[in-house]
Amino acid sequence: MSVSAIFGSRVTLLPRTSFPSSGRVTSGGAPTKVGLVLECSSRPQKKATAHHRKTRPRKSQRWDIKRGPAVYPPLPALPPEWTLVTDDGGDTDAADGGAPPPVVEVVE
Repeated sequence: MSVSAIFGSRVTLLPRTSFPSSGRVTSGGAPTKVGLVLECSSRPQKKATAHHRKTRPRKSQRWDIKRGPAVYPPLPALPPEWTLVTDDGGDTDAADGGAPPPVVEVVE
């Protein structure tokens, strides 16, 4: 597997003759050893959330900045969560008693 396949960009290796004579390059006053120089993307892409935050539509007009959220009518009442249906087709609640619980016999 090549290095460019791992990093997804071009990799530049400097030939031995392009190094300074001492083999060290100073960066900010501290000498560092140079062995491999990677040329990464000059314009890296943002990750998804960072991209959406940077490119989201902005409100620039005064009338749009002052505008509030939409007002919707209230939702209707929800139906009951459970409805017990018996064999005769009528609806009964659990408080009415309904059918007696089944009897379980244990035979040893």
